[in-house]
Amino acid sequence: METILLILASALAGIGTGLAGLSAATVMVPVLITLCPSFAGETGAYQATAIALASDILGSAVTTWTYWRHGNIDLKRGWIMLACIICMCTVGSYAAWLAGNVVLGAFTLFLTFFIGIRFLVKPDTTREDTAAHGEKLDAKGIAISLFFGLTIGFGTGFVGTGGGMMMLVVFTVFLHMDLKSAVGTSTFIMTFTALIASVSHILIHPAIVTERAEALAICAVTATIFSLGSARFANRVENRTAGLVTGAVLTVLGGCMLILHYWDVLSTIPLVRDTILCSLRFLALIIPWAIVLILLYLLVKIPKPIFRKLLHAIAFGSSAFLVAEAASWQAASLTMVLFAIVVYPILAIAEKDVAAYDDVFVQKKPGEIKRSLMLLFVGEAVAVALGWGLAGERAIAAAAILMWGIGDAAAALVGIYFGKHVVKLPIADGEKTWEGTCAMFLSALICGFGIFTVLKGVSPALAFSVCVPTAAISALVELASKDGNDTVWVPLATVAALALFHMLLG
Repeated sequence: METILLILASALAGIGTGLAGLSAATVMVPVLITLCPSFAGETGAYQATAIALASDILGSAVTTWTYWRHGNIDLKRGWIMLACIICMCTVGSYAAWLAGNVVLGAFTLFLTFFIGIRFLVKPDTTREDTAAHGEKLDAKGIAISLFFGLTIGFGTGFVGTGGGMMMLVVFTVFLHMDLKSAVGTSTFIMTFTALIASVSHILIHPAIVTERAEALAICAVTATIFSLGSARFANRVENRTAGLVTGAVLTVLGGCMLILHYWDVLSTIPLVRDTILCSLRFLALIIPWAIVLILLYLLVKIPKPIFRKLLHAIAFGSSAFLVAEAASWQAASLTMVLFAIVVYPILAIAEKDVAAYDDVFVQKKPGEIKRSLMLLFVGEAVAVALGWGLAGERAIAAAAILMWGIGDAAAALVGIYFGKHVVKLPIADGEKTWEGTCAMFLSALICGFGIFTVLKGVSPALAFSVCVPTAAISALVELASKDGNDTVWVPLATVAALALFHMLLG
Protein backbone atom coordinates (compact mmCIF):
# COMPACT_ATOMS: atom_id res chain seq x y z
CA MET A 1 0.00 0.00 0.00
CA GLU A 2 2.82 2.40 0.84
CA THR A 3 4.38 1.77 -2.58
CA ILE A 4 1.11 2.79 -4.26
CA LEU A 5 1.04 5.98 -2.21
CA LEU A 6 4.64 6.74 -3.18
CA ILE A 7 3.80 6.32 -6.87
CA LEU A 8 0.62 8.40 -6.59
CA ALA A 9 2.30 11.21 -4.66
CA SER A 10 5.29 11.42 -7.00
CA ALA A 11 3.07 11.25 -10.11
CA LEU A 12 1.01 14.19 -8.86
CA ALA A 13 4.20 16.01 -7.93
CA GLY A 14 5.57 15.46 -11.43
CA ILE A 15 2.42 16.83 -13.03
CA GLY A 16 2.61 19.90 -10.80
CA THR A 17 6.27 20.43 -11.70
CA GLY A 18 5.75 20.09 -15.45
CA LEU A 19 2.70 22.35 -15.59
CA ALA A 20 3.40 25.00 -12.97
CA GLY A 21 6.94 24.56 -11.65
CA LEU A 22 5.47 23.26 -8.40
CA SER A 23 8.00 21.85 -5.96
CA ALA A 24 7.59 18.11 -5.52
CA ALA A 25 7.66 18.54 -1.75
CA THR A 26 4.42 20.51 -1.83
CA VAL A 27 2.62 17.30 -2.79
CA MET A 28 4.88 14.54 -1.55
CA VAL A 29 5.70 15.68 1.99
CA PRO A 30 2.12 15.87 3.34
CA VAL A 31 1.19 12.56 1.66
CA LEU A 32 4.22 10.72 3.05
CA ILE A 33 4.08 12.01 6.61
CA THR A 34 0.28 11.74 6.86
CA LEU A 35 -0.49 8.47 5.07
CA CYS A 36 2.74 6.46 5.25
CA PRO A 37 3.44 5.00 8.71
CA SER A 38 7.15 4.50 8.01
CA PHE A 39 7.61 8.26 7.74
CA ALA A 40 6.32 8.87 11.25
CA GLY A 41 8.69 9.78 14.05
CA GLU A 42 11.29 12.43 14.67
CA THR A 43 13.11 12.31 11.35
CA GLY A 44 10.14 11.26 9.18
CA ALA A 45 9.37 14.71 7.79
CA TYR A 46 13.07 15.41 7.20
CA GLN A 47 13.44 12.17 5.23
CA ALA A 48 10.25 12.87 3.27
CA THR A 49 11.54 16.35 2.40
CA ALA A 50 14.89 14.94 1.26
CA ILE A 51 13.19 12.35 -0.98
CA ALA A 52 10.96 15.05 -2.47
CA LEU A 53 13.97 17.29 -3.13
CA ALA A 54 15.87 14.44 -4.75
CA SER A 55 12.83 13.67 -6.93
CA ASP A 56 12.82 17.33 -7.95
CA ILE A 57 16.30 17.10 -9.47
CA LEU A 58 15.51 15.03 -12.55
CA GLY A 59 11.89 16.18 -12.67
CA SER A 60 12.92 19.83 -12.82
CA ALA A 61 15.78 19.03 -15.20
CA VAL A 62 13.58 17.34 -17.84
CA THR A 63 10.97 20.07 -17.41
CA THR A 64 13.66 22.73 -17.91
CA TRP A 65 14.93 20.96 -21.02
CA THR A 66 11.42 20.84 -22.48
CA TYR A 67 10.73 24.53 -21.79
CA TRP A 68 14.20 25.50 -23.12
CA ARG A 69 13.52 23.69 -26.40
CA HIS A 70 10.43 25.85 -26.84
CA GLY A 71 12.25 29.08 -25.91
CA ASN A 72 10.43 29.49 -22.60
CA ILE A 73 13.31 30.24 -20.21
CA ASP A 74 14.24 33.86 -19.42
CA LEU A 75 17.42 34.00 -17.32
CA LYS A 76 18.02 37.69 -18.00
CA ARG A 77 15.08 38.39 -15.69
CA GLY A 78 15.77 35.46 -13.38
CA TRP A 79 19.54 35.33 -12.80
CA ILE A 80 19.44 37.32 -9.53
CA MET A 81 16.77 35.00 -8.14
CA LEU A 82 18.91 32.04 -9.21
CA ALA A 83 22.02 33.32 -7.39
CA CYS A 84 20.18 34.26 -4.18
CA ILE A 85 18.18 31.05 -3.95
CA ILE A 86 21.21 28.82 -4.53
CA CYS A 87 23.15 30.66 -1.79
CA MET A 88 20.38 30.49 0.79
CA CYS A 89 18.92 27.01 0.27
CA THR A 90 21.95 25.34 1.93
CA VAL A 91 21.58 27.61 4.95
CA GLY A 92 17.89 26.72 5.16
CA SER A 93 18.63 23.01 4.89
CA TYR A 94 21.05 23.12 7.83
CA ALA A 95 18.59 25.20 9.87
CA ALA A 96 15.90 22.58 9.20
CA TRP A 97 18.09 19.85 10.71
CA LEU A 98 18.74 21.98 13.80
CA ALA A 99 15.03 22.68 14.14
CA GLY A 100 14.14 18.96 14.13
CA ASN A 101 11.00 17.50 12.59
CA VAL A 102 9.93 20.38 10.35
CA VAL A 103 6.48 19.82 8.88
CA LEU A 104 5.25 21.43 5.68
CA GLY A 105 3.68 24.77 6.46
CA ALA A 106 0.11 25.54 5.47
CA PHE A 107 1.07 28.81 3.76
CA THR A 108 2.37 27.06 0.64
CA LEU A 109 -0.73 24.85 0.48
CA PHE A 110 -3.08 27.84 0.64
CA LEU A 111 -0.92 29.59 -1.94
CA THR A 112 -1.12 26.59 -4.28
CA PHE A 113 -4.91 26.43 -3.92
CA PHE A 114 -5.54 30.14 -4.52
CA ILE A 115 -3.04 30.43 -7.37
CA GLY A 116 -4.93 27.54 -8.99
CA ILE A 117 -8.22 29.44 -8.66
CA ARG A 118 -6.52 32.53 -10.07
CA PHE A 119 -5.51 30.66 -13.24
CA LEU A 120 -9.00 29.17 -13.59
CA VAL A 121 -10.53 32.64 -13.41
CA LYS A 122 -7.90 34.24 -15.68
CA PRO A 123 -6.05 31.49 -17.55
CA ASP A 124 -4.37 33.69 -20.16
CA THR A 125 -1.41 35.46 -18.49
CA THR A 126 -0.60 37.55 -21.56
CA ARG A 127 -1.18 41.21 -20.77
CA GLU A 128 -0.13 44.68 -21.89
CA ASP A 129 2.74 45.01 -19.39
CA THR A 130 4.16 41.52 -20.01
CA ALA A 131 7.94 41.86 -20.26
CA ALA A 132 9.56 41.02 -23.58
CA HIS A 133 11.59 37.80 -23.54
CA GLY A 134 15.17 38.64 -22.46
CA GLU A 135 14.34 42.16 -21.32
CA LYS A 136 16.77 43.34 -18.62
CA LEU A 137 15.68 44.07 -15.06
CA ASP A 138 15.28 47.66 -13.95
CA ALA A 139 16.17 48.89 -10.44
CA LYS A 140 12.77 47.88 -9.07
CA GLY A 141 13.09 44.41 -10.60
CA ILE A 142 16.55 43.97 -9.09
CA ALA A 143 15.29 44.94 -5.62
CA ILE A 144 12.34 42.54 -5.93
CA SER A 145 14.61 39.73 -7.11
CA LEU A 146 17.04 40.24 -4.22
CA PHE A 147 14.34 40.30 -1.55
CA PHE A 148 12.36 37.31 -2.81
CA GLY A 149 15.45 35.38 -3.88
CA LEU A 150 16.93 35.44 -0.39
CA THR A 151 13.67 34.59 1.39
CA ILE A 152 12.58 31.90 -1.08
CA GLY A 153 16.04 30.33 -1.01
CA PHE A 154 16.03 29.97 2.77
CA GLY A 155 12.45 28.69 2.80
CA THR A 156 13.22 26.11 0.11
CA GLY A 157 16.10 24.69 2.10
CA PHE A 158 14.25 24.86 5.40
CA VAL A 159 10.98 23.11 4.51
CA GLY A 160 11.95 21.83 1.07
CA THR A 161 8.94 23.43 -0.59
CA GLY A 162 7.36 26.65 -1.67
CA GLY A 163 10.18 27.65 -3.99
CA GLY A 164 8.46 26.78 -7.24
CA MET A 165 5.13 28.29 -6.31
CA MET A 166 6.66 31.47 -4.85
CA MET A 167 8.87 31.91 -7.92
CA LEU A 168 5.81 31.50 -10.15
CA VAL A 169 4.10 34.32 -8.25
CA VAL A 170 7.18 36.59 -8.33
CA PHE A 171 7.90 35.99 -12.02
CA THR A 172 4.30 36.46 -13.22
CA VAL A 173 3.07 39.19 -10.83
CA PHE A 174 6.18 41.23 -10.00
CA LEU A 175 8.55 40.61 -12.92
CA HIS A 176 5.76 40.39 -15.55
CA MET A 177 6.71 37.14 -17.29
CA ASP A 178 4.17 35.06 -19.18
CA LEU A 179 3.18 31.73 -17.60
CA LYS A 180 5.35 29.46 -19.73
CA SER A 181 8.50 31.58 -19.30
CA ALA A 182 7.84 31.80 -15.56
CA VAL A 183 7.49 28.02 -15.23
CA GLY A 184 10.54 27.31 -17.39
CA THR A 185 12.74 29.76 -15.50
CA SER A 186 11.57 28.58 -12.08
CA THR A 187 12.19 24.91 -12.92
CA PHE A 188 15.67 25.81 -14.20
CA ILE A 189 16.41 27.36 -10.80
CA MET A 190 14.74 24.47 -8.97
CA THR A 191 17.05 21.98 -10.67
CA PHE A 192 20.04 23.52 -8.89
CA THR A 193 18.29 24.23 -5.59
CA ALA A 194 16.89 20.70 -5.43
CA LEU A 195 20.34 19.27 -6.10
CA ILE A 196 22.04 21.40 -3.43
CA ALA A 197 19.29 20.99 -0.84
CA SER A 198 18.94 17.22 -1.34
CA VAL A 199 22.71 16.68 -1.13
CA SER A 200 22.76 18.81 2.03
CA HIS A 201 19.95 16.75 3.55
CA ILE A 202 21.67 13.46 2.67
CA LEU A 203 25.07 14.56 4.01
CA ILE A 204 23.45 15.68 7.24
CA HIS A 205 21.31 12.53 7.53
CA PRO A 206 22.85 9.65 5.44
CA ALA A 207 20.07 7.24 6.51
CA ILE A 208 17.97 8.81 3.74
CA VAL A 209 20.05 6.82 1.23
CA THR A 210 20.89 3.76 3.31
CA GLU A 211 17.36 3.21 4.65
CA ARG A 212 15.15 4.84 2.02
CA ALA A 213 16.83 3.85 -1.25
CA GLU A 214 13.76 2.03 -2.62
CA ALA A 215 11.37 4.88 -1.81
CA LEU A 216 13.85 7.38 -3.24
CA ALA A 217 14.14 5.45 -6.52
CA ILE A 218 10.37 5.00 -6.91
CA CYS A 219 9.65 8.67 -6.31
CA ALA A 220 12.48 9.98 -8.50
CA VAL A 221 11.61 7.82 -11.52
CA THR A 222 7.86 8.41 -11.30
CA ALA A 223 8.17 12.17 -10.78
CA THR A 224 10.57 12.46 -13.73
CA ILE A 225 8.28 10.60 -16.12
CA PHE A 226 5.22 12.64 -15.21
CA SER A 227 7.18 15.92 -15.22
CA LEU A 228 8.34 15.27 -18.77
CA GLY A 229 4.87 14.35 -20.00
CA SER A 230 3.11 17.34 -18.45
CA ALA A 231 5.85 19.75 -19.59
CA ARG A 232 5.50 18.56 -23.17
CA PHE A 233 1.76 19.05 -22.97
CA ALA A 234 2.08 22.57 -21.52
CA ASN A 235 4.46 23.68 -24.27
CA ARG A 236 2.34 22.33 -27.12
CA VAL A 237 -0.94 24.02 -26.23
CA GLU A 238 -2.03 27.64 -26.29
CA ASN A 239 -1.40 29.90 -23.29
CA ARG A 240 -5.08 29.90 -22.31
CA THR A 241 -5.31 26.10 -22.37
CA ALA A 242 -2.07 25.79 -20.39
CA GLY A 243 -3.42 28.27 -17.84
CA LEU A 244 -6.71 26.42 -17.47
CA VAL A 245 -5.07 23.03 -16.99
CA THR A 246 -2.52 24.54 -14.60
CA GLY A 247 -5.31 26.18 -12.61
CA ALA A 248 -7.28 22.94 -12.37
CA VAL A 249 -4.23 20.92 -11.28
CA LEU A 250 -3.13 23.47 -8.67
CA THR A 251 -6.65 23.90 -7.28
CA VAL A 252 -7.18 20.15 -6.89
CA LEU A 253 -3.69 19.53 -5.48
CA GLY A 254 -3.94 22.48 -3.12
CA GLY A 255 -7.35 21.40 -1.87
CA CYS A 256 -6.25 17.79 -1.34
CA MET A 257 -3.06 18.84 0.44
CA LEU A 258 -4.99 21.21 2.73
CA ILE A 259 -7.33 18.36 3.66
CA LEU A 260 -4.35 16.16 4.49
CA HIS A 261 -2.66 18.96 6.44
CA TYR A 262 -5.73 19.60 8.62
CA TRP A 263 -7.01 16.01 8.70
CA ASP A 264 -6.50 15.69 12.46
CA VAL A 265 -8.94 18.57 12.95
CA LEU A 266 -11.34 17.73 10.11
CA SER A 267 -11.63 14.10 11.18
CA THR A 268 -13.12 15.18 14.53
CA ILE A 269 -16.18 16.63 12.73
CA PRO A 270 -18.28 13.59 11.69
CA LEU A 271 -20.10 15.17 8.73
CA VAL A 272 -16.94 16.72 7.29
CA ARG A 273 -15.00 13.46 7.73
CA ASP A 274 -17.75 11.36 6.20
CA THR A 275 -18.23 13.75 3.26
CA ILE A 276 -14.51 13.77 2.47
CA LEU A 277 -14.34 9.98 2.60
CA CYS A 278 -17.49 9.71 0.46
CA SER A 279 -16.01 12.10 -2.09
CA LEU A 280 -12.82 10.06 -2.30
CA ARG A 281 -14.79 6.83 -2.73
CA PHE A 282 -16.94 8.42 -5.41
CA LEU A 283 -13.92 9.66 -7.35
CA ALA A 284 -12.30 6.23 -7.01
CA LEU A 285 -15.47 4.71 -8.51
CA ILE A 286 -16.25 7.14 -11.31
CA ILE A 287 -12.84 8.25 -12.63
CA PRO A 288 -11.40 4.84 -13.65
CA TRP A 289 -14.61 3.88 -15.48
CA ALA A 290 -14.77 7.27 -17.21
CA ILE A 291 -11.13 6.94 -18.35
CA VAL A 292 -11.75 3.44 -19.71
CA LEU A 293 -14.85 4.63 -21.58
CA ILE A 294 -13.03 7.63 -23.10
CA LEU A 295 -10.16 5.39 -24.23
CA LEU A 296 -12.66 2.98 -25.80
CA TYR A 297 -14.35 5.91 -27.55
CA LEU A 298 -11.02 7.04 -29.00
CA LEU A 299 -9.83 3.55 -29.98
CA VAL A 300 -13.01 1.78 -31.02
CA LYS A 301 -15.08 4.81 -32.08
CA ILE A 302 -18.16 4.12 -29.96
CA PRO A 303 -21.21 5.86 -31.50
CA LYS A 304 -21.86 9.21 -29.83
CA PRO A 305 -25.35 8.42 -28.44
CA ILE A 306 -24.05 5.20 -26.88
CA PHE A 307 -20.98 7.00 -25.47
CA ARG A 308 -23.12 9.69 -23.88
CA LYS A 309 -25.55 7.26 -22.28
CA LEU A 310 -22.72 5.05 -21.05
CA LEU A 311 -21.26 8.10 -19.32
CA HIS A 312 -24.63 8.64 -17.66
CA ALA A 313 -24.79 4.97 -16.67
CA ILE A 314 -21.33 5.23 -15.07
CA ALA A 315 -22.45 8.30 -13.11
CA PHE A 316 -25.65 6.64 -11.90
CA GLY A 317 -23.97 3.31 -11.12
CA SER A 318 -21.20 5.00 -9.13
CA SER A 319 -23.77 7.04 -7.22
CA ALA A 320 -25.80 3.96 -6.33
CA PHE A 321 -22.67 2.20 -5.02
CA LEU A 322 -21.81 5.36 -3.07
CA VAL A 323 -25.21 5.33 -1.38
CA ALA A 324 -24.73 1.67 -0.51
CA GLU A 325 -21.42 2.43 1.25
CA ALA A 326 -21.97 5.95 2.67
CA ALA A 327 -21.89 6.50 6.40
CA SER A 328 -24.91 8.85 6.31
CA TRP A 329 -27.40 10.29 3.85
CA GLN A 330 -26.10 13.79 4.54
CA ALA A 331 -22.58 12.82 3.46
CA ALA A 332 -23.86 11.11 0.30
CA SER A 333 -26.04 14.09 -0.68
CA LEU A 334 -23.27 16.60 -0.01
CA THR A 335 -20.85 14.55 -2.10
CA MET A 336 -23.19 14.68 -5.08
CA VAL A 337 -23.81 18.41 -4.70
CA LEU A 338 -20.08 19.11 -4.41
CA PHE A 339 -19.40 17.00 -7.49
CA ALA A 340 -22.01 19.00 -9.42
CA ILE A 341 -20.40 22.27 -8.29
CA VAL A 342 -16.99 21.06 -9.48
CA VAL A 343 -18.11 19.47 -12.76
CA TYR A 344 -20.21 22.41 -14.01
CA PRO A 345 -17.37 24.97 -14.40
CA ILE A 346 -15.07 22.30 -15.86
CA LEU A 347 -17.63 21.51 -18.56
CA ALA A 348 -18.28 25.22 -19.12
CA ILE A 349 -14.57 25.81 -19.72
CA ALA A 350 -14.26 22.71 -21.91
CA GLU A 351 -17.25 23.73 -24.01
CA LYS A 352 -15.64 27.10 -24.69
CA ASP A 353 -11.98 26.11 -25.11
CA VAL A 354 -11.79 22.44 -26.16
CA ALA A 355 -12.37 21.99 -29.89
CA ALA A 356 -13.28 18.32 -29.55
CA TYR A 357 -16.03 18.99 -26.97
CA ASP A 358 -18.91 19.04 -29.47
CA ASP A 359 -17.36 16.13 -31.34
CA VAL A 360 -17.43 13.94 -28.23
CA PHE A 361 -20.73 15.00 -26.69
CA VAL A 362 -24.04 15.15 -28.52
CA GLN A 363 -25.76 18.38 -27.53
CA LYS A 364 -29.30 19.21 -28.50
CA LYS A 365 -28.47 22.87 -27.90
CA PRO A 366 -25.49 24.84 -26.51
CA GLY A 367 -24.96 24.27 -22.78
CA GLU A 368 -27.24 21.24 -22.69
CA ILE A 369 -24.55 18.82 -21.44
CA LYS A 370 -23.42 20.84 -18.44
CA ARG A 371 -27.02 21.67 -17.53
CA SER A 372 -27.98 18.01 -17.79
CA LEU A 373 -25.13 16.82 -15.59
CA MET A 374 -25.80 19.53 -13.02
CA LEU A 375 -29.44 18.45 -12.80
CA LEU A 376 -28.35 14.81 -12.73
CA PHE A 377 -26.22 15.12 -9.60
CA VAL A 378 -28.58 17.54 -7.88
CA GLY A 379 -31.44 15.14 -8.67
CA GLU A 380 -29.46 12.28 -7.15
CA ALA A 381 -28.79 14.36 -4.02
CA VAL A 382 -32.52 15.09 -3.69
CA ALA A 383 -33.35 11.40 -4.20
CA VAL A 384 -30.95 10.48 -1.39
CA ALA A 385 -32.38 13.15 0.91
CA LEU A 386 -35.95 12.02 0.28
CA GLY A 387 -35.46 8.26 0.05
CA TRP A 388 -32.85 7.75 2.76
CA GLY A 389 -33.17 10.91 4.82
CA LEU A 390 -36.96 11.39 4.86
CA ALA A 391 -38.26 7.88 4.19
CA GLY A 392 -35.45 6.34 6.25
CA GLU A 393 -34.45 3.62 3.78
CA ARG A 394 -31.01 3.52 2.15
CA ALA A 395 -32.32 0.98 -0.38
CA ILE A 396 -35.01 3.39 -1.60
CA ALA A 397 -32.40 6.03 -2.49
CA ALA A 398 -30.07 3.56 -4.21
CA ALA A 399 -32.92 1.91 -6.12
CA ALA A 400 -34.39 5.25 -7.23
CA ILE A 401 -31.03 6.41 -8.62
CA LEU A 402 -30.38 3.18 -10.50
CA MET A 403 -33.93 2.75 -11.80
CA TRP A 404 -33.96 6.33 -13.06
CA GLY A 405 -30.46 6.36 -14.56
CA ILE A 406 -30.25 2.93 -16.18
CA GLY A 407 -33.88 3.13 -17.25
CA ASP A 408 -33.34 6.49 -18.96
CA ALA A 409 -30.24 5.21 -20.77
CA ALA A 410 -32.07 2.09 -21.95
CA ALA A 411 -35.06 4.13 -23.14
CA ALA A 412 -32.86 6.48 -25.16
CA LEU A 413 -30.69 3.82 -26.80
CA VAL A 414 -33.49 1.38 -27.61
CA GLY A 415 -35.61 4.25 -28.89
CA ILE A 416 -32.80 5.51 -31.18
CA TYR A 417 -31.71 2.18 -32.62
CA PHE A 418 -34.84 0.02 -32.43
CA GLY A 419 -37.77 2.39 -31.95
CA LYS A 420 -40.28 2.09 -34.78
CA HIS A 421 -43.61 2.81 -33.13
CA VAL A 422 -43.98 6.41 -31.97
CA VAL A 423 -46.19 6.95 -28.92
CA LYS A 424 -49.12 9.07 -30.11
CA LEU A 425 -50.77 9.57 -26.75
CA PRO A 426 -51.53 13.22 -25.78
CA ILE A 427 -49.09 13.11 -22.85
CA ALA A 428 -46.11 12.09 -25.02
CA ASP A 429 -43.79 14.56 -26.73
CA GLY A 430 -44.14 13.02 -30.19
CA GLU A 431 -40.59 11.65 -30.45
CA LYS A 432 -40.58 8.80 -27.94
CA THR A 433 -41.37 5.24 -28.92
CA TRP A 434 -43.12 2.31 -27.34
CA GLU A 435 -39.92 0.27 -27.66
CA GLY A 436 -37.96 2.85 -25.62
CA THR A 437 -40.69 3.09 -22.99
CA CYS A 438 -40.82 -0.69 -22.59
CA ALA A 439 -37.01 -0.78 -22.32
CA MET A 440 -37.13 1.75 -19.51
CA PHE A 441 -39.81 -0.22 -17.67
CA LEU A 442 -37.90 -3.52 -17.88
CA SER A 443 -34.47 -2.10 -17.00
CA ALA A 444 -35.90 -0.07 -14.10
CA LEU A 445 -37.69 -3.17 -12.82
CA ILE A 446 -34.49 -5.25 -12.97
CA CYS A 447 -32.41 -2.56 -11.22
CA GLY A 448 -34.96 -2.00 -8.46
CA PHE A 449 -35.46 -5.73 -7.94
CA GLY A 450 -31.70 -6.25 -7.63
CA ILE A 451 -31.23 -3.43 -5.13
CA PHE A 452 -34.07 -4.50 -2.84
CA THR A 453 -33.15 -8.18 -2.84
CA VAL A 454 -29.36 -7.70 -2.51
CA LEU A 455 -28.97 -4.48 -0.49
CA LYS A 456 -32.07 -4.69 1.68
CA GLY A 457 -32.49 -8.46 1.65
CA VAL A 458 -36.27 -8.49 1.16
CA SER A 459 -38.07 -11.44 -0.39
CA PRO A 460 -38.27 -11.61 -4.20
CA ALA A 461 -42.07 -11.42 -4.03
CA LEU A 462 -42.04 -8.22 -1.99
CA ALA A 463 -39.32 -6.66 -4.13
CA PHE A 464 -41.30 -7.49 -7.27
CA SER A 465 -44.48 -6.02 -5.75
CA VAL A 466 -42.72 -2.72 -4.97
CA CYS A 467 -40.69 -2.41 -8.17
CA VAL A 468 -43.31 -3.27 -10.82
CA PRO A 469 -45.64 -0.31 -10.13
CA THR A 470 -42.65 1.96 -9.50
CA ALA A 471 -41.02 1.02 -12.81
CA ALA A 472 -44.33 1.65 -14.58
CA ILE A 473 -44.69 5.09 -13.00
CA SER A 474 -41.07 5.96 -13.87
CA ALA A 475 -41.59 4.93 -17.51
CA LEU A 476 -44.82 6.95 -17.78
CA VAL A 477 -43.27 10.06 -16.24
CA GLU A 478 -40.28 9.77 -18.59
CA LEU A 479 -42.68 9.39 -21.51
CA ALA A 480 -44.60 12.53 -20.50
CA SER A 481 -41.53 14.69 -19.73
CA LYS A 482 -40.65 17.21 -22.43
CA ASP A 483 -37.65 19.46 -23.20
CA GLY A 484 -35.26 17.41 -21.05
CA ASN A 485 -37.32 17.84 -17.88
CA ASP A 486 -37.21 14.09 -17.21
CA THR A 487 -34.01 14.80 -15.23
CA VAL A 488 -36.22 16.66 -12.75
CA TRP A 489 -39.47 14.70 -12.68
CA VAL A 490 -38.37 11.08 -13.07
CA PRO A 491 -36.20 10.90 -9.90
CA LEU A 492 -38.89 12.62 -7.84
CA ALA A 493 -41.60 10.30 -9.13
CA THR A 494 -39.43 7.22 -8.68
CA VAL A 495 -38.40 7.92 -5.11
CA ALA A 496 -41.97 8.91 -4.16
CA ALA A 497 -43.39 5.72 -5.68
CA LEU A 498 -40.79 3.52 -4.02
CA ALA A 499 -41.44 5.10 -0.62
CA LEU A 500 -45.22 4.81 -1.03
CA PHE A 501 -45.31 1.18 -2.17
CA HIS A 502 -42.63 0.20 0.33
CA MET A 503 -44.74 1.66 3.13
CA LEU A 504 -48.01 0.16 1.89
CA LEU A 505 -46.52 -3.31 1.49
CA GLY A 506 -44.69 -3.22 4.78
